[in-house]
Amino acid sequence: MTETSDQAPLQTAASMATWRHYLELTKPRLSALSVVTAMVGYLAAVPYWEWQRTLFVVLGTALCAGGVAALNQWMEGDTDALMKRTADRPIPQGIIAPGSAFVVGWLLCVAGLAVLFKLVNGMSAFLALATIVAYLAIYTPAKKWSRWNTEIGAISGALPPMIGWAAAGRSNADLGWTLFAVLYTWQMPHFFSLAWTYRKDYAAAGMPMLSVVDPSGRRVARRAFIWTVILVAVSGLPTLLGHCSWYYFTAATLLGLWILASSVRFLDPARRDAEARRLFLISIAYLPLLLGLLVADRMIFKL
Repeated sequence: MTETSDQAPLQTAASMATWRHYLELTKPRLSALSVVTAMVGYLAAVPYWEWQRTLFVVLGTALCAGGVAALNQWMEGDTDALMKRTADRPIPQGIIAPGSAFVVGWLLCVAGLAVLFKLVNGMSAFLALATIVAYLAIYTPAKKWSRWNTEIGAISGALPPMIGWAAAGRSNADLGWTLFAVLYTWQMPHFFSLAWTYRKDYAAAGMPMLSVVDPSGRRVARRAFIWTVILVAVSGLPTLLGHCSWYYFTAATLLGLWILASSVRFLDPARRDAEARRLFLISIAYLPLLLGLLVADRMIFKL
């Protein structure tokens, strides 16, 4: 009798799940970023539209990204419940049962890999699989035991452009790896600023983020600045390698100075709290602007 009454709230809540809750389970904004960066890799490698292949790359990447997000929430349901910014997600709220999230996540991942393997090519499917493994088997557990989790997790976050590059036939290998480097370095100021803003949440969840183990914020700000300098340098490589024009280089440099200025202000303890939020928002604007310029330059000048 007691067991039945204990299970009733969860069963009732789970029955309230709608398609919007399952959509939320896939973290649509984060998944969209994976799709966009995969398309940048595809269009940068082959700067023209091949509509059928483009559609399959988008579909396969979106399915894999949504599946990984669902499985990530399944793995982190307990810690999500401890943090204010994630406590209203479907699993902590009891709206979607963990088992359902597990099934949905794997169905999406398998479907995405099948689309890429059968309708695009084997290498794009392999890189998508590598992204899934890196995110779920390495990054997600690392958040609970290593303060280097941001650097570790950035590997999976930087792989989607390589999926697009592989889908295009692996042409311009140096450009593909440059896009990987841009995505990897960009994640550092993006996530370090976020980690500082939500350091109390991460501490409550027992995650040893750098912003938790270094309450002064000096190391967080210093790493964000160093990685931003590297990001600005890496963003100029497409021109230096002969793949983009000097128009792109000039625009990329101006964008780089914009985000670099914010990372410099983030070093100031008196401005750190306010600048963390600003740096995070600038990083969100910076990436699509930079990648959009790169793709547009490739399409216009076809270098």
